[in-house]
Amino acid sequence: MTSRSTERTPAEVYDELFVPALFQQWGIVVAAAAGVAPNQRVLDVACGTGVLACAAAAMVGSDGGVAGVDPNEDMLAVARRKRTTVAVEWRIGCAESLPFPDGTFDAVVSQFGFMFFEDRCAALREMARVLRPGGRLAVAVCDALDHSPGYAVLAELLHRLFGEEVAQAFRAPFACGDPEGLLAVCAEAGISNAEVTRHDGTVGFASANALVSAERACVWTLGGLLDDAQFGRLRDQAEESLRPFTMDDGSLAFLMPALIITAERGSS
Repeated sequence: MTSRSTERTPAEVYDELFVPALFQQWGIVVAAAAGVAPNQRVLDVACGTGVLACAAAAMVGSDGGVAGVDPNEDMLAVARRKRTTVAVEWRIGCAESLPFPDGTFDAVVSQFGFMFFEDRCAALREMARVLRPGGRLAVAVCDALDHSPGYAVLAELLHRLFGEEVAQAFRAPFACGDPEGLLAVCAEAGISNAEVTRHDGTVGFASANALVSAERACVWTLGGLLDDAQFGRLRDQAEESLRPFTMDDGSLAFLMPALIITAERGSS
């Protein structure tokens, strides 16, 4: 890792490395799944550095409104630097206790934060609470690890090199990749009309080394778990393990599908 990397916040690292490689593509997909349209008010829960909120802002137009809420002030600091066609209201707060009145929004969206919520059922109840009657919800999570072949290979390599604890930390973002499990949580939250659909996406890094370097910098997966020598071993062996996903120019690409929960709030 360069000295410049150590000076950046985890949120800045996330926005620079992971957003273009994984998450930028999903903003418009999740917003569309929620039926985001001109003149609407939209809430992005666990907004992070603002990828989805910015996509929604482009869709609602000058008469619409967008808010983003996240518990991490560093994430919000990066989000506030983003330029959008509609001003976004960035708020500190957690998904389990949203800082908005009942029925405030036409659409509530969230991408790739649900897996890390402390109480997923409570979070869904809160999202439904702040929706107006007839409003739509869309929540994206990573699909199961075995549907993302490049990451599945990397997880197996981590297990082989460093054991189950490290491999399990890497698997954490894929913990909700079960449609039936997601529907069960929705039912527990009182959302009876939920649907879960799979959408294909891709992961793209400049090289296998770039992927490993990104994971090294990520405090939510491998950051702090491996020392320099261990990352050296991982880097050396990842290039060979990930060769099936390596293009002629050395870049890396593989599928990473998402599951998207959608639901509409009833009139009652």
